[in-house]
Amino acid sequence: MAVRLKKDDLVAVVAGKDKGQTGRILSIAGDRVIVEGVNLMKRHQSPRKFREPGIVEREAAIHVSNVMLVDPETEKPTRVRVGEDKDGKKVRIAVRSGAVID
Repeated sequence: MAVRLKKDDLVAVVAGKDKGQTGRILSIAGDRVIVEGVNLMKRHQSPRKFREPGIVEREAAIHVSNVMLVDPETEKPTRVRVGEDKDGKKVRIAVRSGAVID
């Protein structure tokens, strides 16, 4: 399955405990994404190894099937398909509005 999401895309969470939240993709690794401000977990850090000891909140990975790209025109979650522009170059297209993404 080809992932049609890229780093810095605005996505909405459509399933799980953070359903309804939106954020930008920080990184993609395989079939998991890390979304800014979503799926926060607490990490206990010792003062010997880290400059910032104590309890730190950071984002955990979410499966790619639980997020959808936000349509640039309607600002609602949409599926993405791949098409070609008039020059024959591959582009991502929002299914909801038909808008070209990027």
